[in-house]
Amino acid sequence: MPNGLPGAPRPAIGHHSTSQLQPGLPAASTAQRPLQQHPHPQGFPQQQNQVLQQYQQPGPMQQQQHLHLHQMHQQQQQHQAAPQAAQPPQRPGMAAPFSQAAVNGVLQPLQGGPSAHMRPTAPGFMPASAPGPPMMPPRPPVPGLMPGGVAPGPGTVQASALPGPLAPMQPGGLPPPPGAFSGPAAALPPLPGAGFPGTGPVGMPGPPPGVTAGYDAYAGQKLVEQFEALTVSSGPSAMPTDAYAYPHPAGLERAVARSPQQPYHPGNCSSDNMRPTVMGVPASTALRMRWHLPLGVVVRPMADEACGRTVPIIPLGSQGIVRCRRCRTYMNPFCSWVDGGRRFKCNVCGMMNEVPVEYFSTLDGSGGRRDVLERPELSCGTVEWVAPQEYMVRPPMPPVYFFCIDVSQAAYACGLVEVVCNTIKACLDKLPGDERTLVGFLTYDSSLHFYNIKPTLSAPQVLVVGEVADPFLPLPDDLLVNLKDSRPVIEALLEALPHSYSNTATSNDCAMGPALQAAFLVLGHVGGKLLLFQAGLPSLGPGTLKPSRDNLNLYNTDKEPTLRVPEDPFFKSFAGEASSRQITLDIFLGTNGYADLASLSHISKYTCGQVYHYPGFHAPRDGMKLSAELQRNLTRPTAWEAVMRIRCSRGLKISSFHGHFFNRSTDLLALPTCDPDKVFGVQISHEETLVSGPVAYVQCALLYTNSNGERRIRVHTMMLPVLSELSELYRACDGAAIACLLAKLGVEKSHTAKLDDSRQALLGKLSLSLKEYRLLHSAHVRTPGALIYPSTLKYLPVYLLGLIKATPLKSTGRDVPADVRSAAAHALMSATVDDTLLLAYPDVYQLTNRDVLCSTKDNQAVVPDTLPASLHAMQPQHVYLIDNGQMLVLWIGHGASVQWLSQVLGPDVMNPAIDPSTLPLEPPRDSSNVSQQLCSLISTLRSRHCSCYAPAFAVRQGTPLEAHVLPLLVEDSSYGQLNYVEFMQQLHRGVMSK
Repeated sequence: MPNGLPGAPRPAIGHHSTSQLQPGLPAASTAQRPLQQHPHPQGFPQQQNQVLQQYQQPGPMQQQQHLHLHQMHQQQQQHQAAPQAAQPPQRPGMAAPFSQAAVNGVLQPLQGGPSAHMRPTAPGFMPASAPGPPMMPPRPPVPGLMPGGVAPGPGTVQASALPGPLAPMQPGGLPPPPGAFSGPAAALPPLPGAGFPGTGPVGMPGPPPGVTAGYDAYAGQKLVEQFEALTVSSGPSAMPTDAYAYPHPAGLERAVARSPQQPYHPGNCSSDNMRPTVMGVPASTALRMRWHLPLGVVVRPMADEACGRTVPIIPLGSQGIVRCRRCRTYMNPFCSWVDGGRRFKCNVCGMMNEVPVEYFSTLDGSGGRRDVLERPELSCGTVEWVAPQEYMVRPPMPPVYFFCIDVSQAAYACGLVEVVCNTIKACLDKLPGDERTLVGFLTYDSSLHFYNIKPTLSAPQVLVVGEVADPFLPLPDDLLVNLKDSRPVIEALLEALPHSYSNTATSNDCAMGPALQAAFLVLGHVGGKLLLFQAGLPSLGPGTLKPSRDNLNLYNTDKEPTLRVPEDPFFKSFAGEASSRQITLDIFLGTNGYADLASLSHISKYTCGQVYHYPGFHAPRDGMKLSAELQRNLTRPTAWEAVMRIRCSRGLKISSFHGHFFNRSTDLLALPTCDPDKVFGVQISHEETLVSGPVAYVQCALLYTNSNGERRIRVHTMMLPVLSELSELYRACDGAAIACLLAKLGVEKSHTAKLDDSRQALLGKLSLSLKEYRLLHSAHVRTPGALIYPSTLKYLPVYLLGLIKATPLKSTGRDVPADVRSAAAHALMSATVDDTLLLAYPDVYQLTNRDVLCSTKDNQAVVPDTLPASLHAMQPQHVYLIDNGQMLVLWIGHGASVQWLSQVLGPDVMNPAIDPSTLPLEPPRDSSNVSQQLCSLISTLRSRHCSCYAPAFAVRQGTPLEAHVLPLLVEDSSYGQLNYVEFMQQLHRGVMSK
């Protein structure tokens, strides 16, 4: 069904209109609507019968308030002659606003309370023909609000007001989010974003001259005037909570939850390149201190290659690169021109700069240059400059790939060597760099094996060095060769390696540390990518690791963080030396047991490398994943010997960076290599008490060498408004970007604190933020049972729940192996926003309820709508596909159609003795259209992922393997962790605490 949730449509019922009385506006009439009964949605268990009580008559306080409002209205009618305004007509299919509070397990009208749609969630309500309860007098609408008095933006969750632990939440209140089910509410358009061009009212300063944008000076007030309400029951007879009452980033709401804020200026770079957590900056340090969520930017400097966009190239002219003489900001669309175009004012620091004669252009009537359409840097937020000689400390380096391969007995037994050699050979034609590419090889077990592959040889020569304590190069000049010149010798080596040591390898000793030192000697003069393929625990020479490091008794103690950082200083010192020589280390680890990846990954962390982990590597099972990820690593666009700097407007500064890099100075990152899969988190703080001006700017510059040997400078520039009210910050925030940056902060904190402290730190940031937002509302709104939140942070709680349940932060060491946790943490630190959200809240697709697999477009499967990540939304007679970015799981209900399964998994699935997880989903079966369409869908989903290849396998409901899949359903309880309802109650307690 297109709504994203199983079940029949659930029409909104029992609507009750309330409006605030405004001067000159009469009260609108209230229409009586009867309560209607509707079927309970499929997929969630039915709740017990609930009866609306105490809903016929308003209380004494409410009667007094209505009398007072009525008297005020009569006085206004006597003194004003303005025509009366009728209440705006209601849109078709839109329910009237409804206000309610939960008191002792029943629903009761609340005068002036939050607006919401009310709907029953269980049988027991009055039938459609029964008369509805008496309605309260309405209030006229507030000017500028949506029909019915509902303002776009904030929302609330009504929580119980009992002392001590909260009771379960009561169904009703807020209508389910669009995509949760079909019905009138599902047809409503999404709420508008924070006010930017084309988004309606804005709660921020007006745009600078020349910028076209909608502007409303009162949008900040509207933020706290109205809000939605979701009721949570209380009392001893509380009913179970209806899961539909909570926001779900699924179905039609999935795209809304992940979409960025509208750009403040059309000249801004794409949000794929720089995505701010708030589309604006606080005007003062005092305001910043009240904003408890991260304030920064998620930076992906090479996102254009991943998105298929072409970056405008600015050729090197006689004027050189035009930039500010003081702060070194590059020319961008936001610089202003004075003195007839002879000088320009830097938008970042405000300094006046002389315009080079070759760059001069006259100005038009509005003060802009007449050649603005001819120069991309004056109109595009992302451009690339061709760098002159002064931006080089040496000639541009060629692409370099050096392979270190473990050839111990363990590596041959699991099939690692054969898969690696076959994949490298298949990628030789796709390596970037054309005729400039250099390659080299080294293998190791208890000794080091160097290979002479110079083009004059007819076959490769091997040189063995048994001294691992102090390795040296037996042939310094011929170990790194040109790929094109030595192609025949290289192919001969790759064909021979899978069999060269298979019969002679009798030891599992592994001299990985000496192999890294030897590779450093080979690459030290030029730099490049060092790819390490490891199948065992390093046991010889420098960098030897101990299996005793994996001590479960240290969890929940003060020594727990030491398990996630290197114990041997060799790894940190090697990482620093490698970064200074422009060497990146990528690790492919396929060990059968503990390998102390926490130590190994630190080299990749400081050299902008990547970690690929294959626990218990077995070639028939994991070979396809290793091959696909290695091929992606070798063939993706790569920036060599790069540095990245981020500049901010005067009054702001970059306070911290998060990701994989070596920090050379406060704002300069050393990146030996960079690619479209690398993402960095940046936090911004105030350098001065006040930020002057109505707008601020952030500019990211990546100086690098491309694979063709050209030195380039990729520049991304973004304008942000300066916001003076806290309510404006909440309107302009981006919950998805905040979740991504919070994930990186949580992983970093786990290196210095216990896992539980890291989880509580994330929860504390959200609690403080919602507590601060609560104070923006008037006292009559801040009822003890109301958890108030802005619509921009609607999905942040469930994303945060998923993050603390994710592998890097979940539970303790007894549930997650140390190496698995380290690999997941390393991947999360460089994950994009979309990949982070997919890990936090996996996508669930229903496959057998309708012909979703029959839809194709451009030879690709059309991806169906998603369902909530909960077992209650999954029915045993159907089959579902779960995607968290790391794996694709075909969940088979125990009542699923055997005929459908036989088309996908083959006739063996009918044998009850055969576990479906042992049957392959791929390649597609020629005789089955369903199998081909399913494989097409799997391929389409994989194309959305960045650097990780998600293997696909089947799991039948009720089998032992299902225990490893259920944690992907983050809304449910697993490993003793909270479910969605319990988490929201815990969050509410944190907000209400003093």
